[in-house]
Amino acid sequence: MTGALAILGPGSLGLSAAQWAAECGLEVRLLGRDPDHARQGLREVERRWETAQQKGDLAPEARERALRRLRPHGFGPEALEGVSLLLEALPEDPGLKADALAAAAGWGGRELLLLSGTSALPISGLAEAAGLRQRLLGFHLFVPVPRMAVVEVAVPTGTPEAWTDRARAFGAALRKRVVVVKDQPGFAAARMALAQGLEAMRLLEAGGPSAEDLDALMTLGYGHPVGPLELSDRVGLDLRLRIAEGLFRATGDSHFEPPALLRDLVARGDTGRKARRGFYCWDSDGRRL
Repeated sequence: MTGALAILGPGSLGLSAAQWAAECGLEVRLLGRDPDHARQGLREVERRWETAQQKGDLAPEARERALRRLRPHGFGPEALEGVSLLLEALPEDPGLKADALAAAAGWGGRELLLLSGTSALPISGLAEAAGLRQRLLGFHLFVPVPRMAVVEVAVPTGTPEAWTDRARAFGAALRKRVVVVKDQPGFAAARMALAQGLEAMRLLEAGGPSAEDLDALMTLGYGHPVGPLELSDRVGLDLRLRIAEGLFRATGDSHFEPPALLRDLVARGDTGRKARRGFYCWDSDGRRL
């Protein structure tokens, strides 16, 4: 990369990506709705680095170098000066994402590579809404970004190869295996993971084995690091529901129809780890009880 990286949105994905990009040697600007919002995100990343250093997972010198590379900014024209790539990491709201991407494109110029961190929204639809046809790609990182070794790059039809090559290079700079997929609702990873998660919910809903036993079949039987119900809790049941609803509308495929159990949990506010209750109970540090 010849310029700085801007990451828009100091939420779970944005902070994890900013942390890792700085550790990988990239100059990173963390963009919030205003400078204070961005500085709040930076403090959380600093806390994570302090914890990693105390555990011996990050050398003090590496921590200092990474800290110098990460700077907070409010989202605006000045924040994009000298930026060659922007990764949008906002909540899964198509209107919010499209408006922000359109603004960034206007401020950053024609050579700014625009990537959306969505895990499931069709990129072609976001690009159309933002007036960015053939200028926007999907860049689906898995959280926590420092620990996950792959990125899914979703490419709409007609995207110039040069844009895809730059996205590949960015993935390589983050030390990830880059998997390029066709742009479609849910891309590839979300479709596979969601179908498995929803089927596990249906089995639980029908009075079958417990959540622990269903997950054990996948972790002990197939070697998955976590089971589909625990993964759903970690992702967020409200996000799982929104993705399922979107895929069901887009495809009509019954595999993606949300089970009543999922709708009921979300309606009660039991949205998984962040709410400390979903298919499992979680403590305040995000550990499963």
